[in-house]
Amino acid sequence: MAVFSPLHARRLNKVEQSALIGRLEVQQQAALAQLWRILPAMRLVGGVVRDLLAGRTIVDIDLATPEPPEEVMERLRTHGVHVVATGLQHGTVTAVLDGASYEITTLRRDVETDGRHAVVRWTQDWQQDAQRRDFTINAMSVDQAGILYDYFAGQADLAAGHVRFVGHAARRIEEDALRILRFFRFYGRYGQGQPDQQAMQAITSGADLLDGLSVERVWMELRRILTGPNVAVLLPYMEQTGVLAHILPEGTTLPRCARLLEYGAPACALLRLAGLSCNAPVVVRRLKCSRADVGVVDALSKPAPIPEVGMTDDGLRRLLAEESYDVLAGRIWLHQAEQIRTDAQNQAFAQLRQRLHGLERPVFPIAGRDVVAMGVPAGPEVGRIMGQVRQWWLAGGCRAGAEVCRAQIKQQLGAKAVQS
Repeated sequence: MAVFSPLHARRLNKVEQSALIGRLEVQQQAALAQLWRILPAMRLVGGVVRDLLAGRTIVDIDLATPEPPEEVMERLRTHGVHVVATGLQHGTVTAVLDGASYEITTLRRDVETDGRHAVVRWTQDWQQDAQRRDFTINAMSVDQAGILYDYFAGQADLAAGHVRFVGHAARRIEEDALRILRFFRFYGRYGQGQPDQQAMQAITSGADLLDGLSVERVWMELRRILTGPNVAVLLPYMEQTGVLAHILPEGTTLPRCARLLEYGAPACALLRLAGLSCNAPVVVRRLKCSRADVGVVDALSKPAPIPEVGMTDDGLRRLLAEESYDVLAGRIWLHQAEQIRTDAQNQAFAQLRQRLHGLERPVFPIAGRDVVAMGVPAGPEVGRIMGQVRQWWLAGGCRAGAEVCRAQIKQQLGAKAVQS
């Protein structure tokens, strides 16, 4: 059992313990109780402690223990718990209880770091493990007796909205440059007032270290920043420290992105990236985004067609037949954000999106088999006729049904026969 030390720990009172653990689901509480019987020295660590104390939604439950991973696996299996060796090189195993996964990591200390990866060794020193974490608000832990271990005043920082690196900010960044982006993500979610000056100075000095990160890691964090809170506050700080210039060297348009946020565009990372970047299609390819994400950004970035205020329903239906509502609405948002708009103009754009959303997406009601059924041999001629009928259907506002379209095919075939 952990030794209580008033220098860095305090026992939560019954009300605090009840409020803390009571915020977990019943299934999670039962799983923790079972794991604590098997690994009594284990603690809740990191984000789960931070969010429990902050009264926020719990996403993941991270656990740590002083036993080496092989012993952790043996103990769990001995007690009938299914265990998966998910990251033995990092000391992490996953216990599966009632279909839910719980990651348990052996306490670690850094032996060597290169800005991207760390060589670690196991330790039984909880403070040493906490010291390798990025921010004070992420370095707290709670044991099964309800003792909160807070080696770096993380609870006070959490209450004050102060996102601060553990120890020397520059050293933490040198160990892993991704912490630069993580700082902005956490500041956006938990920060209040001006950002930590030591952190900002270290980020400005170490911004070039971002160039050594894998693009996949950069996009993972940038995506979270763009979809998180207070983006309008974060981006100017990221520009001021030189961070944006390193992660988006294609150039940025902060004013357009700021207007996109101000006008109330949805929290879509790809839409916000399209508003922020001078060349989003190039960016998503450089960052090795998924094929689906590349397709979305390409569609958003096309200059036309863009639904215009005053367009008829027929015109909107024609656009919907070619593109999804999300893409067309995204283009409207980006067009709206190109310049400062009056309240009346913003209202008109909002009404345009509402009209577009209220329309059912038209689907061309016939297929090539309909042409073949009228005696046209399968081949290029079928495609040519289909293309002509589809253009006729579009010109009519996508209103014609299958029978009317078939009649148009017959009309075209008849006219062709007469010409022959």
